[in-house]
Amino acid sequence: MAMLTPQSLLRIVIEMIFVLLGALAVWLGVTGRIFVDRAAAPWLILSIALILWGLYAFFKPGRGWLRGERWTRGLSLTLLGVVMLAIARAPFLWVGKLFALAGLLLILRGLVGSVLILRPR
Repeated sequence: MAMLTPQSLLRIVIEMIFVLLGALAVWLGVTGRIFVDRAAAPWLILSIALILWGLYAFFKPGRGWLRGERWTRGLSLTLLGVVMLAIARAPFLWVGKLFALAGLLLILRGLVGSVLILRPR
């Protein structure tokens, strides 16, 4: 295996941050320690912003070998925004499960992104 370039190493570290953030969200969802106002305007604005950011990632022009990374990024951000909108409207008993689902999406994004970065080109 060849040495990682500084750019690739930074991208791997960023993907691992997504894995850790997802693990935190899963833990919060499972333990029920969620203390956010899910009906507040900032939650809804963030949800819509994530959906739009994810859709932008799909249509952003880029190099051919980045296509898989763009799809991973776009799909994960769009799904995360949709789950956050669902959390805002779901009954309280479902909030923990949906929060854990959002965490699993982040973990999956980090792992798939890492594999795509480390694959040979």
